[in-house]
Amino acid sequence: MTEARTAAASRKKTPPPAARTGSHSTTATGPVSQQYQAAVQLVQQGKFERAIAAFEKLLPVAPAEIVERSRMYIATCQKQLDKHGLAFLTPEERYDYAVSQLNAGDFEEAANQLKGILTDHPTADFAHYGLAVLYSITGRTQDCLDSLSKAIEMNPKNRLQARSDNDFQSMVDDPRFTELLYPEVP
Repeated sequence: MTEARTAAASRKKTPPPAARTGSHSTTATGPVSQQYQAAVQLVQQGKFERAIAAFEKLLPVAPAEIVERSRMYIATCQKQLDKHGLAFLTPEERYDYAVSQLNAGDFEEAANQLKGILTDHPTADFAHYGLAVLYSITGRTQDCLDSLSKAIEMNPKNRLQARSDNDFQSMVDDPRFTELLYPEVP
């Protein structure tokens, strides 16, 4: 029995691999997870540039599922920075951007831009027309009629434009739309 104790005591104990190499753990409570959570908090706080830097630091050391999520967050942050970095010299430039967003299917961003034009330039008939198109495409009939009515009131040429605009296809069977485009002349 004494021999067994002596043999066990004389064996060299080796630390686990992580302790030997000084590497960090990638478990759910490890530094990678903590760094990931800190980066997510930066996104939630609207600190997009710092969040991108934090997520990029994780890419070479994180497990695959965190790398995938980090890339998604990086793209989201970049999109937010691009939105905030937009600067338009004229309301027409902003309108062109809004139309590009409408064509891309980003209806929320298109509406925000068109409404922003109207906030800054309340007499911008083309922004009312753009909203009418957006509302037609998204099935908001009454909003379409209201916006188109304002656009025509501000600039009667919008009536002629709307008559041949395919974006109002969903409105052609509505008698209110027809009356707006083809009013009876007394």
